[in-house]
Amino acid sequence: MRSREFGLFFVARAIARLGDMMAPVALAAGLIMHGYGAGAVGLAMASMTACFAGFVIFGGVFADRFNARAVMIGADVARIGTQLAMAGLFLSGGVVLWQVCALSALNGIAAAMFQPGVAGVIPRIADDVQGANASIRTAESAMTLAGPAAAGALVGLTSPGGVYAAHAGTYAVSALCLALLRLPPRPADDAPPARLARGGRGRAFRADLAEGWREFSSRTWMWAVIAVWMVFMIGSWGPTVPLLAAEVVKEYGAGAYGLVNSVMGAGMVVGGLVAMRLRPAHPLRAGSVAMLGFGAQPAAVGLALPVPAIAGAMAVSGAALAFWGVMWATSVQTQVPPAALSRVNAYEIAGSVAMLPVGNALAGPASGAFGAHEVLVFNGVLALLAAGALLSVPAIRNLRRADGVRRDPRMTDRSGEGKTG
Repeated sequence: MRSREFGLFFVARAIARLGDMMAPVALAAGLIMHGYGAGAVGLAMASMTACFAGFVIFGGVFADRFNARAVMIGADVARIGTQLAMAGLFLSGGVVLWQVCALSALNGIAAAMFQPGVAGVIPRIADDVQGANASIRTAESAMTLAGPAAAGALVGLTSPGGVYAAHAGTYAVSALCLALLRLPPRPADDAPPARLARGGRGRAFRADLAEGWREFSSRTWMWAVIAVWMVFMIGSWGPTVPLLAAEVVKEYGAGAYGLVNSVMGAGMVVGGLVAMRLRPAHPLRAGSVAMLGFGAQPAAVGLALPVPAIAGAMAVSGAALAFWGVMWATSVQTQVPPAALSRVNAYEIAGSVAMLPVGNALAGPASGAFGAHEVLVFNGVLALLAAGALLSVPAIRNLRRADGVRRDPRMTDRSGEGKTG
């Protein structure tokens, strides 16, 4: 935080996260106030998620091929426009669902252009990559707590349109901080290679995509994590989110649901703080062990435990997710050559996010066929199995910590069992 450049980036990420946590409250409240139901809210959210997952790979190419900071600023400016337009819809009272979905989709595309560049910026502005990731994750966790509360207050004082106007303001702050950021130049050996003119831009773009895929698929530890994560999303995390919300609200009330989510956010803050201090020699091994704690979340609700026990399970789950997130992000940012980092990050984001809507969609049919509580207990067991699967892959558990921002990529075997220590 003593670094001007990291301080600017930290503020940009924290403020943008605050706005992102406000938006779902505004969307749900606004659509319901204008006569739409939960299905419409889900459709609008799915519009953003689907476009984000579909376009994030292209965002990785743009971030590596061009100036990543400029791409991120452009994405923020685009999101200022989409959220101001959304504010106008709700403030005018003329809310049409397809327009809301279209703006949500555009916002998802802009987010897809923004997100891959984050991985490439952090190693260029932070001497301690893990500490930087942990600091940002802790701030984002705190905003996860503050965002819904701020949105609820703004809805009461103004309207959902007012929340969207404030959300646009958070992107303006993010864009300003990024514009003030002074990134060190890439070393010559880290710069993306110039493409031959023959074949045109389309061929160069396809070559960039292919190169990013080679960098991703040649690392056993990376594609193995994503393969396990996709199963985890379909069978555990995806169904857990809607089922946990429905069951807690139905059995304990909306207040209890708000409480346990706040406790989960607090657990995420703790997980981020622990990740600042703990420096394991094998980060993905430590993160996989931590992920054993995620299963406590669905299992506690599935077993109909009392609210304090559910809150404790949510805290453990939040800490596990935050700690894993820091270990994973730091491993990617320190093990992948900087010239391909944004593209590789885009592939892993796409793989992680793509299966979440599938898991969400399976929640209803699965609970109807087997019962919500039974499905939640199964989700908890599958979470344990997923963490065990991560630990069972030698390339994941034996990946050694890579210290420092810059390193010679030849020092690391791409399987994950190399020389970097």
